[in-house]
Amino acid sequence: MSQIAGEAATQDFVEVRLPAAGAYLSVLRTATAGLAARLDFTLDEIEDLRIAVDEACAILLQQAVPGSVLSCVFRLVGNALRVTVSAPTTDGRAPERDTFAWTVLSALAGEVESSVAEDRTVSISLHKTRGAGPGNS
Repeated sequence: MSQIAGEAATQDFVEVRLPAAGAYLSVLRTATAGLAARLDFTLDEIEDLRIAVDEACAILLQQAVPGSVLSCVFRLVGNALRVTVSAPTTDGRAPERDTFAWTVLSALAGEVESSVAEDRTVSISLHKTRGAGPGNS
């Protein structure tokens, strides 16, 4: 794991880039489980994060530009894991927050945010703290 320039020395990150297609999501589920295990998350917390990352990707893939790349950055800070999934989209709209999918994300990951860049790349960030329980960050 490497350091991001200018960030605290206690923070590690991993970035995974893969085709924006559902067939590749198992790679991210495996990476999520491995990194959460490294932080000593419980089995239930690991499974919640795996499902949350999968759901965030599914939301993005619905509007991803065909043939584009899905990027997933995992940041390990203390006893927390922040996962940011991004993809260039056709419409550049942030996910609706009043949907079932967003409710699932919030319940599983704790803190959930989204943003849209000028180039219509949409990002969804999940933040889970070990031991915080469902619905908490």
